[in-house]
Amino acid sequence: MIDDDEPEAIGSTLPRRQLGRYLKDAREGAGLTMERAATLMEWNKSTLSRLERGLTEKVRVRDVLGLCEVYGLDQEKVDAAKQLAEQTPARSWWRSYGDVIAAKFNTYVGLEGGASELAIFQPLIVPGILQTADYARILDRQYFPKDSDEELERRVALRIQRQHSVTRQRQPVQLSVILHENVLRTVVGGPRVMAAQLRHIADLSTRENVQIRVLPFRAGFPTGIVVSQFIIMTFPKDSRGKPVEPTIVFAESFTGDVYLEGVDDVRRCRQTFRSLLAATLDDRPSRDLVREIAREYEREN
Repeated sequence: MIDDDEPEAIGSTLPRRQLGRYLKDAREGAGLTMERAATLMEWNKSTLSRLERGLTEKVRVRDVLGLCEVYGLDQEKVDAAKQLAEQTPARSWWRSYGDVIAAKFNTYVGLEGGASELAIFQPLIVPGILQTADYARILDRQYFPKDSDEELERRVALRIQRQHSVTRQRQPVQLSVILHENVLRTVVGGPRVMAAQLRHIADLSTRENVQIRVLPFRAGFPTGIVVSQFIIMTFPKDSRGKPVEPTIVFAESFTGDVYLEGVDDVRRCRQTFRSLLAATLDDRPSRDLVREIAREYEREN
């Protein structure tokens, strides 16, 4: 299911592309055409077009602040745009949870929604795109203890909405997931929640565009080392046969997120995913194990 073609070092770095989208959304939100916005900045239309497409090699912060003023953005949005503009060009991008972008600019969700293929390795927790509302609600209540009930439900609704990319009829995302057996046996919210969650996973795994494999305890360490969670995002191609985005590897940790675009980084993660996949149970045995453990939880109720 996962494309084996290695990515070319195409496009700009992720912060530049994200800044471009951010500014385009702001311009459209202000009701301005590209021609009018460029005129207000005393630019050529091509200058603004390149910035919005993430093709500007060196972004000047004062230009971005000028656009923010033209578009009438509030200070929080200005800060987010400024921080994106200040990112140093690199083939990987580290984003701390503590920065303003984390609060106001959910980079990962936007990328996930645009991907044509997702390859996920998760050793500890059910991936967000597979979570039930109850499972997500319990996790978010613990991670965001100061959220109101309304804020919590909005977070849960977003999590569930993300699953539409998997279940939609028109060109659903091709999803390949490796779950360590830890994920199935680590209890979140009690037996009732876990039983429903595992049945949800098993049901999704019957879809033609979804492959969910279990890496059992007995498989040990197929790569010889401990592998942390990661997601490989592959994007569709445009009319010229070029990917609309370079393949991106996303890795999340307690201290922040890292986005990798380098050819060697992506190739290494693809190879690791294949090594892990080779050690998993096949599709049907994986589904059977998930359902067996779900029944175990049901008996505990």
